[in-house]
Amino acid sequence: MDTSHTPPERIALVTGAGSGIGRACALALLQDGWTVWLVGRRAAALQASIEHAAAQAPALRARAHPYVADVGDPEAVQALFDAVRARHGRLDLLFNNAGVFTLTATPDATTLEHWHQAVQTNLHGAFYCLRAAFGLMRTQSPRGGRIINNGSISAHTPRPGSIAYTATKHAITGLTKAAALDGRAFDIAVGQIDIGNVASDMTAAMAAGVLQADGSIRPEARMGMDAVVQTFMAMVRLPLQANVLFTTVMATQMPFVGRG
Repeated sequence: MDTSHTPPERIALVTGAGSGIGRACALALLQDGWTVWLVGRRAAALQASIEHAAAQAPALRARAHPYVADVGDPEAVQALFDAVRARHGRLDLLFNNAGVFTLTATPDATTLEHWHQAVQTNLHGAFYCLRAAFGLMRTQSPRGGRIINNGSISAHTPRPGSIAYTATKHAITGLTKAAALDGRAFDIAVGQIDIGNVASDMTAAMAAGVLQADGSIRPEARMGMDAVVQTFMAMVRLPLQANVLFTTVMATQMPFVGRG
C-alpha cells in the first residue's frame, strides 16, 4: 500500500476532558482527525465523552484514549506522559484545561482546604502537565508542539469572593508567558485562552443571578460552547511558526469590560 501521501498522526492530550470545555474541545479535535487522550479523574465521565463522539461518528472511538489521572498528582502526570511517549513517541498538542472553582468567600473566610485545592489543581496541575509536555516535545522528532493553557477572564479581573481561583488564574498567565519564551528554542508554541461565561453546568447559576462588584445579585449573559470550540480550534490549526499568545472569548453582553 502506498503511504507516501498519508498524513502523519497528530497526537493531542486534553485534561479535564470529562465535561464542559474539555469535553467539547476533545470532541472537536477527534472530528478534526486528531488522536486524543482524554484525561480526567472520573472514568465514567471520560467514557461519556467518548460516547458523545461515537454517537456523531462511530469511527472516532478508535482515536479516543481515556486515561484516569489527577493532574495535581505529579507521579500520576508523569505516568500519563510516559504512556503517551510509549504508545506514540510524541505529543503535538496539550490543552491544559483541568481546573476547579472554589466557594465564593472573602479572603478571611476562604478555608486553607479550598485554597490548597485551587492551587493544587489550577496551578500545580497545569505546571506538572506543561513540564511533562515540554520534556516530550523538545526531544521528539520532529521536535516541537503546541501547548494551550485555559486561563479565565479572572486572569484579568476578579469576581468578588474569588481570591483562590483568581490568584491561580493570574499565575497561569505567568506560566504562559514564561513557557512561551522558553519554548522558542524548541519550536514549542505556548498560548492561553481566557473564557468568560460559556454556557455549561459550572455556570448555570449565572443565569439566575451572581454577586457583582457593587454587591448586587444580577443574572449574566452566557455564550454557547461552540464559540469556545471555534476559538480553540483556530489556535490549534495555526502552523507552529505562529502563536496566539493570549485570546479572550466572552459573552458579548456579560459585565466584564468595566467590571467594578
